[in-house]
Amino acid sequence: MTAGSYKKVFNQLKNKPVKLKKFKKHNTPRERPSGVNTKPCKLCGRVGGHIQTYGIGLCRQCFRKNATKIGFKKYH
Repeated sequence: MTAGSYKKVFNQLKNKPVKLKKFKKHNTPRERPSGVNTKPCKLCGRVGGHIQTYGIGLCRQCFRKNATKIGFKKYH
């Protein structure tokens, strides 16, 4: 189960408040002080391949799409 998919169970448990409360208590992902998941891409939310240089904060795919708009030039 990924960090974002634990909420899919909410529809199944919406009529059972006690079980929903217990599920939330034991299955919600905790806030992490450091690591990969603390800096998602500003555009798409992806956490892998992150470029933090110059305070960009984009993943490599979004950076490649938007590099010319940001002001970077491609040299051959």
